[in-house]
Amino acid sequence: MDGEVETAESGASRKRRVHGMLKLYYGMNEEGKAAELSDSLDPCDINGPHFDPDVFLNKIRSLDSDMQTLVYENYNKFISATDTIRKMKNDFKKMEDEMDCLSTNMAAITEFSASISGTLQDQHTQITKLSGVHTLLRKLQFLFELPARLNKCVELQAYGQAVSSHRRARCVLQQYSHLPSFKGIQDDCHLIMEDLAQELRHKFRDGGSSAKDLSECVELLLQLDEPAEELCDKFLNHAGARLQLDLAGLEAEIRPSEPPASASPKTSSSSPKTTSPSFTATPTAAKTDILEFIDRGCNEFVSSLCLVVTSYQELFVNHPQTGELAYKNIPQMASGKLHIFVDDLAARYFSIVERRIQEERGVGDNSLLVRALDRFHRRLQAVAKLLPGSQVPARGTEIVVRAATERVRQYLQALQSFYLDTLTDVRQALAAPRISMAGGAAVALGGGAGGLAPSGGLPDLLASLSASILNQIKSVLASVHLFTAKDITFSNKPYFKGEFCSQGVRENLVVSFIKFICQSSRQFCESASDKGGSTPPALLLLLSRLCLDYETSTISYILTLTDEQFLAQHHSPVTPVTALCAEARGAAQKLLNHYVKVQGLIISQMLRKSVETRDWVNTIEPRNVRAVMKRVVEDTTSIDVQVGLLYEEGVRKAHSSDSSKRTFSVYSSSRQQPRYAASYTPSAPMDTNLLSNIHKLFSERIDIFSSVEFNKVSVMTGIIKISLKTFLECVRLRTFGRYGLQQIQVDCHYLQMYLWRFVSDENLAHFLLDEIVGSTAHRCLDPAPMEQSVIEVICERG
Repeated sequence: MDGEVETAESGASRKRRVHGMLKLYYGMNEEGKAAELSDSLDPCDINGPHFDPDVFLNKIRSLDSDMQTLVYENYNKFISATDTIRKMKNDFKKMEDEMDCLSTNMAAITEFSASISGTLQDQHTQITKLSGVHTLLRKLQFLFELPARLNKCVELQAYGQAVSSHRRARCVLQQYSHLPSFKGIQDDCHLIMEDLAQELRHKFRDGGSSAKDLSECVELLLQLDEPAEELCDKFLNHAGARLQLDLAGLEAEIRPSEPPASASPKTSSSSPKTTSPSFTATPTAAKTDILEFIDRGCNEFVSSLCLVVTSYQELFVNHPQTGELAYKNIPQMASGKLHIFVDDLAARYFSIVERRIQEERGVGDNSLLVRALDRFHRRLQAVAKLLPGSQVPARGTEIVVRAATERVRQYLQALQSFYLDTLTDVRQALAAPRISMAGGAAVALGGGAGGLAPSGGLPDLLASLSASILNQIKSVLASVHLFTAKDITFSNKPYFKGEFCSQGVRENLVVSFIKFICQSSRQFCESASDKGGSTPPALLLLLSRLCLDYETSTISYILTLTDEQFLAQHHSPVTPVTALCAEARGAAQKLLNHYVKVQGLIISQMLRKSVETRDWVNTIEPRNVRAVMKRVVEDTTSIDVQVGLLYEEGVRKAHSSDSSKRTFSVYSSSRQQPRYAASYTPSAPMDTNLLSNIHKLFSERIDIFSSVEFNKVSVMTGIIKISLKTFLECVRLRTFGRYGLQQIQVDCHYLQMYLWRFVSDENLAHFLLDEIVGSTAHRCLDPAPMEQSVIEVICERG
């Protein structure tokens, strides 16, 4: 019942769906009426009020034309498809015939095979048994003929075939060795193989065979159960003996240079006296130069070592191991022995090379050493490629680094020696006969040695000194720069791109040399003698100007040049330019102060002797200026000219129009008479001292030994202050008579006439000279000053 109900329901739903589709097609609603159509404006709508038959007809014609065009265009394709289908029908029919024929043939073959198997089934077991017996008989025949076969192979030197035949039969003979017949064959074979092994050992030790024969020899010995470790040791010992001979030949090249090495300190101690301004190479005692020595070591020892490593690796490391040899780990053992062997020989080779490099003490031609080190380093890279993991290339690079560092140290010593030799030439130039300078003064300059003292005087001497030092620095930098050239293999190492440039060249060479100049210049100021020892004052002045020029421009130029040539790739701490400039300025200041002190003490010495060696109480009436005063003025003028050659004039206070005559009012009898008359009456000694002290209170304090500035006026002021202060102190220690006082008046007036031109403030000279005359009056037994007009006449006449 349920099935019938479900069938009826499904039939009703199907009828409703069909009626719904018909209503939709005819545009009718659910009630069976036609749906209301909206007015359409389309002229092709046949049911619309705006239907246009002409437009509708044109559209149909257009569609018909398009359809015909489409059919024409695809007509060839339709024809081709029809032909293809017809051909496929023919081909498949032919294939069906061939498949039927193949099936018939396979059935015939199967039937024929079954017939053969049935015929031979009875004889198969008998044939298999006979084949086994035949194989066994062949094996027995091989065993019985084995001794004769081995002897024949040995006679023909077919060692590989003999070893292969013996290896094939060794297990069988060992298994049946309890049988007498097999035991005899085994013993005969053993004796033959012993002789063969002995022959192979002799061939291996001889080493004259080719690499292929040697490799075959080692392989056969390993197959004959020869210990691999023993073979490695024998090979390395034999190769090591030949390499030791190469090293002995290299060592013989440097042995003749060992005795002179013990005397090298004496030679080096005297070298500063003989070294010329341009660096000259010191001849070595070796038979060959460093490049030839390295070439010989590379061509003989290193090349032979590479050949040994290659052969050894082919024999023991890289040779494919098969069979039982694959389980013995021969390559690992052999590789370890090879590393030890190479390291030991390389250590001796490096020791010999370092000894030879140490003999290169001359700095004349650095390119030879750099080329030798480059070749040395380049050839060691072959060892790195052949033997990965070896420390030989790294140790070789360390030798190159040490050689470069040592060469930088030698260049620093050469620069220092050159500087000291140049100073010696300058001293000789300054000690030469005097050359008259502009203004009638004379300064000791001379011709000088080594061409460092041209006739132009101190400025040209300074320029020549500075230029020669700078040229030597440039020459050294150019020589050291060879270590970082692009065509040098080790220049790509991190050390030569970083630390060598910043620390090795900049700090340890350039900066150290600049500091050496400053320090050695300062040492001229550390003299125990009051006169500065044997150092010429002009040298102090020259060095002070040199250090000042270094502070202003030269240091910056040298370091900039160094940084441009040696571009360090890592920023390690370096000495700043300001620190070096400050050190150079400090040295210049100390030298100039010492120059002022020395020149002041020289003039002071003359004044002191002139005061101490005269009897001022019983002297005669002055008629002229003392000669020592004229000498003081001459020397002061000479110093003024000398300082003016190297330093600028400087700033001085404005002079009064009567600067040369101010002494007249200061030392006139009209002003001195009441001052001195009251001083030396018995009733008022304390009043005179009181007046003098009050006068000093209102006078400006004078610092005698203060630092001077870098100009001529400041230098001359310092010298004159020291000279006049010494004169004043010497006067205070003496007792004077009337004419002694008058002589001091005349001398001071004469000094005033000339010295005011040299000082920065003329009042300073007036004050010191006033103090000298005042102190003389206090020390005078009969203070009767000379008339000013008389003083003027004497000074103008004298």
